[in-house]
Amino acid sequence: MREISSKKKIELIAKAALAKKAKDVVLIDLRKVSSICDYFIVASGESTTQIAAIADNIEKELTNHKCKIWHREGKPEALWILLDYGDIVVHVFYKETRGFYNLEKLWHDAPIKSLKESFFRKEPRKKPRRSRKRKTTKATENGL
Repeated sequence: MREISSKKKIELIAKAALAKKAKDVVLIDLRKVSSICDYFIVASGESTTQIAAIADNIEKELTNHKCKIWHREGKPEALWILLDYGDIVVHVFYKETRGFYNLEKLWHDAPIKSLKESFFRKEPRKKPRRSRKRKTTKATENGL
């Protein structure tokens, strides 16, 4: 079985986190600044219950796509849960804990991208508008 791409994993992780109302989901691209992994995905929750739900949903979604987790740290009541997928490490923080560790500032040399639902939405192609000839009537010819 072939491993899914990092791009597909990023999409699955972000959508799973956003489905559980994760806040401030960001992607930190570490490929040029570290050999730890290729990407961090950082998300916040507003309670330990929500943090556990976000992490569990991410794990469930990736398991459904045959992507095995390498390592998980943090208990369901924890303020920070880490999910390690090898090329991608996911950090789900309680909002105050995220502010304390401030991974975005720590990895400020790496490109950071916000992952919102709109980031993954495929825009429909716009069809070119055909110009319609205006029908003339006696009223328009007479300026009425």
